[in-house]
Amino acid sequence: MSPGIQKVEALDEGHFVCVKWEDGSESAYPCVWLRDNCQCPLCFLPSAGARRLLFEDLDVNIVVKQVTLADRKKISITWPNEHTSEYEAEWLKKRCFSEEARAVMRADLFLPECQYWGSDLQLPEIPFEEIMCNDESAYKWLCTLKKVGIVLLTGAATRQGELIRLGHRIGFLRLTFYGPTWQVQDKADANNVAYTTGRLCFHTDYPVLQHPPGVQFLHCIKQTAAGGESEVVDGFHVSNKLKKQNPEAYQILSTTAVNYVDVGVDYCDFAVHCKQRIIDMDSRGQAIRINYNNATRDTVFDIPAEKVRPFYAALKEFNDLLNSAEHKFTYKLKPGDIVTFDNWRVLHGRQSYPSCSEVTRHLEGAYADWDVVMSRLRLLRKRVLNKD
Repeated sequence: MSPGIQKVEALDEGHFVCVKWEDGSESAYPCVWLRDNCQCPLCFLPSAGARRLLFEDLDVNIVVKQVTLADRKKISITWPNEHTSEYEAEWLKKRCFSEEARAVMRADLFLPECQYWGSDLQLPEIPFEEIMCNDESAYKWLCTLKKVGIVLLTGAATRQGELIRLGHRIGFLRLTFYGPTWQVQDKADANNVAYTTGRLCFHTDYPVLQHPPGVQFLHCIKQTAAGGESEVVDGFHVSNKLKKQNPEAYQILSTTAVNYVDVGVDYCDFAVHCKQRIIDMDSRGQAIRINYNNATRDTVFDIPAEKVRPFYAALKEFNDLLNSAEHKFTYKLKPGDIVTFDNWRVLHGRQSYPSCSEVTRHLEGAYADWDVVMSRLRLLRKRVLNKD
């Protein structure tokens, strides 16, 4: 049921409009924001959901000339130049500036809820073909991926190309220097440590890119009989642990710019260099992305010499936490399994397996950006829950 408005009035010499709701609550809206977001055809293009009003035409000190309650579901504002704007009650209520309302909108738009885990992870599983043809299952997959950080899709065909289908299901895959998809198997003169039989320590993929891929897919086409187990760890959970037990180490890893490098030839030739903090934080000091790949960490380290050893000590403590038995989860992919995980949060690794003259282990990999994944999640939510 849409909210009803009891009363509306201008406050602070016309710089704010106060809406008193029928449920007894109140919302104060800055007039500059109201004028900026006028929904009339002159100021807004509904077919694109985009603002037409040019910012240079906006008076940041604007005040209302008159505000009226058109009915219980709409307010009308007349501005000093006689332009009129109308705002629906439901539209206004959603955009209330109170901390509570902003938290609700934040949760609705970005699904920030995080379920941390360690070695006790109950790896979520959903049949691959189910998410391909059923919107409810696809919505469940993406919601779980966002919340837990990892989901196993089972029963895919054991051939290349299934990740292309998965990419079409969400929108499109992320192209990188290793191609639209890439083959993880033992290769002569490997241009990446993943293309060997050796152990891979915990890492996130591609911190050498300024905007690393948000989501990674790994499809098991062939699995070796001995070794080759996969390992994952919740980087956000471990970061929180580090922050509590050694705030100084957390501070070092979240402020020191580390050089990464990747040079070679694959989809095309490439020479990529980037600086990343091992732990990226938001304004509240919460980890929002881990950028850690020991294999591509550069020999160039652009910090003062006296800060080098403290950095190594901090990284060593973080790495020890990642590898502790209480934090890491080990599993073995079966042919037909597709593991999907948050590459900004979940660090992954692999145990070694015997080298052989023939290919005994073959995974196909691909990436997607979180923007694409979240876009599909929102569209599926609207379809499944019939929610605006």
